[in-house]
Amino acid sequence: MHVAITGASGLIGSAVTEAATTAGYQVTRLVRRDTWYPDELSWDPGRGRLDPAALARVDAVVHLAGAGIGDHRWTPAYREQIRDSRVTGTRLVSTALAGAQAADGRVRTLVSGSAIGWYGDTGAREVDETEPAGTGFLADVCRQWESATEAASAAGVRVVLARTGLVLARGAGMLARMVPLFRLGLGGRLGSGRQYWSWISLADEVAAIMFLLGRADLTGPVNLTGPSPVTNAEFTAALGRVVHRPTLLPVPGPALRVALGGFAGEGVLAGQRVRPAVLQSAGMVFQHGTVEEALRWAVRSGAVGVGTAGDR
Repeated sequence: MHVAITGASGLIGSAVTEAATTAGYQVTRLVRRDTWYPDELSWDPGRGRLDPAALARVDAVVHLAGAGIGDHRWTPAYREQIRDSRVTGTRLVSTALAGAQAADGRVRTLVSGSAIGWYGDTGAREVDETEPAGTGFLADVCRQWESATEAASAAGVRVVLARTGLVLARGAGMLARMVPLFRLGLGGRLGSGRQYWSWISLADEVAAIMFLLGRADLTGPVNLTGPSPVTNAEFTAALGRVVHRPTLLPVPGPALRVALGGFAGEGVLAGQRVRPAVLQSAGMVFQHGTVEEALRWAVRSGAVGVGTAGDR
């Protein structure tokens, strides 16, 4: 299989690139500069530059490019960057794949990144892929993000919408900021602690994407989350056990809103109890079934972080 990957230098993209290469796939990395290596292909989402002919030999595209959701305060300008980096790039990839497919009729696959932000704040209610879009900035971004794949779907490309949760992994992110505090005994729940966090280890995130590449029968939205979402209080208690420290110092919600702005309300304090129903029904086996297993794996791996869809 020949797979092209956008966002290949990011947290998830680099791990998918390694896994696909190890599996014997031919991998082409889409880069936003002049190419330096034979396995690279230059594209420019801002200028709408991606020649369909360049994807003629590709069997699948894993599209992961996008500005980090939690990297900056959500100023009006950064909100636009979050939205445009997803919608514009996805539309370009979708249109190019549609053109490549129209040229030879060979069915291709697009695994396009999305996020569980689609569901909005669902509180303690469990949701799966059949749930309609929620409300809020992230839900609106996800609607436009997923709609940008329509050209590929209309052309007969198999489109999978990979709705990713909080990725527990090495690298930058929320957990990278949390772990040093927890190791000092300064950790605790965020806000009420009752909000659900739907997490997935990077190992299972990559395994899920590879699984989706190989399953021609799976299309549409697929939740890339672990099998057992937990409340923030349960998450922080598990992290405390992993680093062998108490978790007695909660951070009030108002303080988080001051420190993080809009991301606090939709990314930290919002509850999303998301079940990976499609993956479970299709028979995927998760390496990390509980959040404590995933945290132990991540901490043992070295410097750790939590990535969200778009931290690439």
